[in-house]
Amino acid sequence: MTTSCRTIKAVSLFCGCGGADLGVTGGFSYLRKRYHRTGVEIVHASDIDRRAVATYNLNFQHKAMVSDVHDLTFSAGFADIVIGGFPCQAFSTVNPTKKPHDKKNQLFWEMARIIDEIKPKVFIAENVKGFYKLSQGKYFKLAKAVFEKKGYLVFDKLLDASEFGVPQRRERVFMIGVDKKLKRPFIFPNPTHGNNGSGLKSKVLLWKVIDCITPPDPKYYFSERAVEGVKKAKPNMKRALAQDLNGQCLTVTSHLAKVSLNSRDPVLLVDPEKELYRRFTPGEAARIQSFPNKFVFTGSEGDAYRQIGNAVPPVVMWHIIRSVVNQIF
Repeated sequence: MTTSCRTIKAVSLFCGCGGADLGVTGGFSYLRKRYHRTGVEIVHASDIDRRAVATYNLNFQHKAMVSDVHDLTFSAGFADIVIGGFPCQAFSTVNPTKKPHDKKNQLFWEMARIIDEIKPKVFIAENVKGFYKLSQGKYFKLAKAVFEKKGYLVFDKLLDASEFGVPQRRERVFMIGVDKKLKRPFIFPNPTHGNNGSGLKSKVLLWKVIDCITPPDPKYYFSERAVEGVKKAKPNMKRALAQDLNGQCLTVTSHLAKVSLNSRDPVLLVDPEKELYRRFTPGEAARIQSFPNKFVFTGSEGDAYRQIGNAVPPVVMWHIIRSVVNQIF
């Protein structure tokens, strides 16, 4: 509960298709659970990706704008919260071409600049697990120091989406910055779901978001040639990461449209005897990320896969923003 009746205002940078923003505002249903409104209003959302913004604007009453973060400026007091999952490709452990040392790939500098302009009570930043570890934590420590110099106490934690009711083992770094003048610590939300014996709700199983194990469209299936290629590959290259429907899915990524059996991407084994594998449909990928069924993706299927894989799971962000609102406002 908030301590006042006024609306809490948020600026969303790198908003993508709106996964984080849906969690921030609330008011959606997922797997028959209602995630109520949080009392937070998005007063600005932007992203450089026109197609992602088009999807965003189909799903939200407040509209996002297409803009490069370098071109944005704000006045002091414009918002109470700044959120941003600054692009993470340069820090990803699966990106062979990453150049994290290139400052233009370190967009936390721009996020910090905007935070300094607005001076919100809180900011929320998100990035891949590799951001913690890359170069012995050099870039994570640098970003944390930059945010601290802007006047914030920074609290960080690696959160696993599967521990919050999402059928996906997706670990991401979250950094919560609280204005030092408030002199308040931030405590991350406790997991709501766990394995047997944890005393928590059971983790959500993958099969709950799969409508049909054998979709009729052949485009989702891998060819016999692809399967034979996996079988002939060197032992250290064999992947075919078939997912257990009675467990949680591995992390879905932005390149699901180009997923192969010789990659780290999760796939489904439809028929073991026939060695029939398939990729996830866009609808399945969206539900694995905890998007509600009513959320609509525009553009090609490739666009949808990319937007889904780059998103913050709405359910995870909902739990975080609730903790922020309850503790800070």
